[in-house]
Amino acid sequence: MYRYDEFDHALVQDRVAQYRDQVERRLSGELTEEQFRPLRLMNGLYLQLHAYMLRVAIPYGTLSSRQLRKLAHISRKYDRGYGHWTTRQNIQFNWPKLDETPDILAELAEVEMHAIQTSGNTIRNVTGDAYGGVAADEVEDPRIWAETIRQWSTLHPEFSFLPRKFKIAVTGAPHDRAAVRFHDIGIIAKRNWDGEIGFEILIGGGLGRTPMIAKTVRQFLPKRHLLSYIEAILRVYNLLGRRDNKYKARIKIMVHELGIDEVGEMVEDEWERIKTSELELPAEEIARIEKYFQAPAYEPMVGEDTGFAAKRFEDKAFAQWVRSNVPPHKQPGYAIVNLSVKPEGQPPGDVTDAQMDAIADLAETYSMDELRVTHEQNLVFPYVKQAELYELWQKLAEQDLATANVGLAGDIIACPGLDYCSLASARSIPVAQRISKRFADLDRQHDIGELRIKISGCINACGHHHVGHIGLLGVDRRGEEYYQITLGGAPGEDASVGSIIGPALSSDDIVDAVEELVHVFIEGRREGERFLDTYRRVGAGPFKTRLYEERFNAAA
Repeated sequence: MYRYDEFDHALVQDRVAQYRDQVERRLSGELTEEQFRPLRLMNGLYLQLHAYMLRVAIPYGTLSSRQLRKLAHISRKYDRGYGHWTTRQNIQFNWPKLDETPDILAELAEVEMHAIQTSGNTIRNVTGDAYGGVAADEVEDPRIWAETIRQWSTLHPEFSFLPRKFKIAVTGAPHDRAAVRFHDIGIIAKRNWDGEIGFEILIGGGLGRTPMIAKTVRQFLPKRHLLSYIEAILRVYNLLGRRDNKYKARIKIMVHELGIDEVGEMVEDEWERIKTSELELPAEEIARIEKYFQAPAYEPMVGEDTGFAAKRFEDKAFAQWVRSNVPPHKQPGYAIVNLSVKPEGQPPGDVTDAQMDAIADLAETYSMDELRVTHEQNLVFPYVKQAELYELWQKLAEQDLATANVGLAGDIIACPGLDYCSLASARSIPVAQRISKRFADLDRQHDIGELRIKISGCINACGHHHVGHIGLLGVDRRGEEYYQITLGGAPGEDASVGSIIGPALSSDDIVDAVEELVHVFIEGRREGERFLDTYRRVGAGPFKTRLYEERFNAAA
């Protein structure tokens, strides 16, 4: 993984000192809240419903054990003993005191971490495939390019005050595990007809009030031109983005209104002017960053570990966990391990300080001192020997981190909702907890198969409800919490935006409604179909009938 150089260390230390001065001036009254707001946002500090919230950057979701222990320490010393993993592969602390936030940033700097550009109208934390470097289907390691973009984009003077926030995601595999089609810029590594590796570039994706799927602006871009092409896109957006209306200020609106062809022409024209500038990446610079992401010292193994195979046969619970939580690794004899932080009835994405310390110890012992945060609010151990999987599973179970539900009904994505967020219309966490309890039976979850349930507390869609197989959007109806249901969303290579299927239902009814939707799927599915496959085949009709016509007829 990447380690800071002298420039990184100096930049972060300077930023901590600058921010400390800004906080002191705010506390003394020299700065008003209006003046302080853009300054704190550039350092990841939000003012939420009850308290400040600090969002810490985890570039492309990669952490060392040392860094995770520091996060555990911060949660104990400055917060309430837990943190919340986000859909941008970051972590949030929900209860820091303003006067202590400079100390938090100083402690983060000790372990090569910061909170720069995790909020505000800037280029946000660059995300990527959490299986980067280890996925069996990978064309190129996306971490190399996410790190390159991070170095270029951090405190970029031209893009420090964009029309609105800007998000970039990178994937190195045809199977999209980074939701690149729902980002302002999505980058997909691919091979051309000559076997050369480059990138497909997509622009104009996003969720929120107007969910849109990104469109391809360039089919193939050579590696050396990545930064100049991204810069060209951002220059066009910075020039034309709507600053008069924040709801129309995203690049997706610009692409929608002007069309991808016109925007593409403007990008290409700008790129022609800068493509041979200092932004063109020399081979030695690419090689410099690649060195940070060399494959670790794997032990040579041939085929599947026999002990691992035997344990799968002997222990049903272990086999179930392997089936849902352990995808194939590119290296023979190794495995990728997903740690579900969504046990029955718990807030999705929350992890305690004790769990963080335990995870750090386990990553050190079983995963070459490295772990990843996924955009689905779970964690990944990327370097686990198959021979050690059973032992690791047992130790994870002791920390309530071995729930075999990744990609299933219990693996719910949810935003903080009205429990924390001042923008929310309804609560998300209690609904997620109730659904989790309703589908607690793991045998049942595995029988249902892949089912992505996502919950947002407001139209800003931080819970990504638009791309859930079942999406729930909290709305306020005269002071009561209701939930609008969308079906058929998907964030990956088969991207789609879910469709609203009818009137919003009350908080009391919403869990039963999810149950009924699952019953319709089970009754109508064909062999091997996921919920999404069945919905796309039969359409919304059977689901709407069950959820509304039968429900209302019974009530009458």
